[in-house]
Amino acid sequence: MKRGAVLQWLRCKFYVFVVSLFVVLKLVYIKISMDNSIYIEPYGATHRSLRAQPLNGINCTAIYELEPVEIGKSLELRRKNIVEVADESIVSFTADCKNYIEQRGYNEVIFTDEECSFPIAYSLVVHKNSAMVERIIRAIYTPNNIYCIHYDQKSSKDFIAAIKNLEKCFPNVFVASKIESVQYAHITRLNADLNCLADLLSSEVKWKYVINLCGQDFPLKSNNELVTELRKLNGANMLESSRPSKMKKQRFQFRYELKDVSYEYHKMLVKTSIVKDPPPHDIEMFVGSAYFVLTRDFVSYIMTNQLAKDFLQWTADTYSPDEHFWSTMARVPGVPGEIGRSEPDVTDLKSRTRLVKWNYLEGRLYPQCTGTHRRSVCIYGAAELRWLLEDGHWFANKFDPKIDPVIIKCLEEKLEEKQHQQCLKRVS
Repeated sequence: MKRGAVLQWLRCKFYVFVVSLFVVLKLVYIKISMDNSIYIEPYGATHRSLRAQPLNGINCTAIYELEPVEIGKSLELRRKNIVEVADESIVSFTADCKNYIEQRGYNEVIFTDEECSFPIAYSLVVHKNSAMVERIIRAIYTPNNIYCIHYDQKSSKDFIAAIKNLEKCFPNVFVASKIESVQYAHITRLNADLNCLADLLSSEVKWKYVINLCGQDFPLKSNNELVTELRKLNGANMLESSRPSKMKKQRFQFRYELKDVSYEYHKMLVKTSIVKDPPPHDIEMFVGSAYFVLTRDFVSYIMTNQLAKDFLQWTADTYSPDEHFWSTMARVPGVPGEIGRSEPDVTDLKSRTRLVKWNYLEGRLYPQCTGTHRRSVCIYGAAELRWLLEDGHWFANKFDPKIDPVIIKCLEEKLEEKQHQQCLKRVS
């Protein structure tokens, strides 16, 4: 055999060996990955799973009591590859409404006469992870409340299909009649909530208050507790509203333009050198967050009053208008549920709408994050369960089942326990 032929034969043999080794290693990797994976299914689902559910072995009362062994179990689960239900699986799960409602226990939700006479409206602005959206709805659901869901024009087909299935399954859950292509820090984010608010106002349900949520929020109070807390507001709005710092003022003193970018958000607001005119009607500016608890009368004012319409138009080219529109309008003299202009700043700790833990304030204002951080915000871990439930806020942000599925499972379990206990107490 010639030298060249021998070399060619050796190359072929080596190539076959390398490819075979790669295939074997790939199969071994897949086997190890599967062995090291846990699959998250909705809490309370009664269907028989094809896989063992490691979360079923978690004792949430022990997590609440911060027992070291149980906290250790939750930390061990976090080391695994956490696989959550895909959007297409939620589409399939919700296709048969009767079966879905029974499996998730919506037909077993209990509530008091007091709750029935005090319906709450919700605006949910979401764009991905339909499994988490469904879990949020299940955690806040009662048949007398009403829920508007605004998905994003850019959301995946499976996500949109899952949301539309939820709408189909419940008479009091609906998709916003107008859908925005939401851009980060842009007026479209504010418009998404406004679209839901307009639809909620025109619904037959005569709700008293509206609360807005996003896809990484979760309740810290049962519906019974929320009704009790809302009654205490006695017609007042609850939201952050503070005097702006010099840095925050730049968000509305200059015009911003939406520009194409090559990373993450694809479009981004960019500050220009163009100075804006002062706000119309001599409105005094305040800043806060996108989160609110608003009265029906206040929402009606926003939708119909010319001052509110003029101010909304003025904010269209500002940065993150949802973080100064609501906080400013709440201070306008004479608005329903008004916060007086001379009243002190309402910070995120004073307003109980949303508990957000910033890493630069940990150790001073609240304990260290036991999960992880994303853009300086804590994604909560299981060891924060007791603190979250006892802090006094109504909702918290952020949660991610792929970071820590135990904290969400245990919140679901504890809130359901509280709702049952409170309803039984009222009956007795």
